[in-house]
Amino acid sequence: MKLCVYFGTFNPIHNAHLAVASYVRSNYDFDVILFVPAYKPPHKEIDDELAHHRLNMVKMAVAHESSFNFSNIEYSNSKFSYTYITIQELYKRYSAIEGKINFIIGSDAFKEFETWYEAEELKKLIKFIVFPREKDFDMRKFDYLKDKGYDFEIAKLPFIDLSSRVIRSRIKKGKPVTGLLPQNVIEYIKENELYKPKHEAEDEISDKIEEEQKPNKLL
Repeated sequence: MKLCVYFGTFNPIHNAHLAVASYVRSNYDFDVILFVPAYKPPHKEIDDELAHHRLNMVKMAVAHESSFNFSNIEYSNSKFSYTYITIQELYKRYSAIEGKINFIIGSDAFKEFETWYEAEELKKLIKFIVFPREKDFDMRKFDYLKDKGYDFEIAKLPFIDLSSRVIRSRIKKGKPVTGLLPQNVIEYIKENELYKPKHEAEDEISDKIEEEQKPNKLL
């Protein structure tokens, strides 16, 4: 089985996330593109209720896509989950994986990868598919990582200027988000009154995470 994984907070999942996954499906020969929502990012205080809503929205967004699937692997324990640990567990769960697990990542996050937990070991386990997260992206800026043993390629999908932060802001202000998210996700947000004042604390944390990883985080 050829496996590609797509990690993220997905707060909420939106059409740019799905466009990235669709690009990968159309341009690579993977059997499964597995969405892996984060439960408790390290060193961050996250609302458990909203964390489960995020998982539900991912589940709804990929339900009708035969080559897309989701995993609740990072919800399986109450401890903080690191990508390195999750990838190791995925290799155990999917024993028939052919070659390396491929890993979708934005260029903004990729340039910070060396600061991740056990980055030196993690880079040996995955191949990166890097998506530009800025206009006029220069792929040569990552050439130095090839010399450090990173296995990656740059996707040719143009930069999509859409982020979960922008969507949350629009919802808070009562602005329409039609066309930015799957319709069933929009209805779920309305039914559960998500991204209203009671979730402001987690929104502020997500805003801080995305602010630190400008441009607006897609992945």
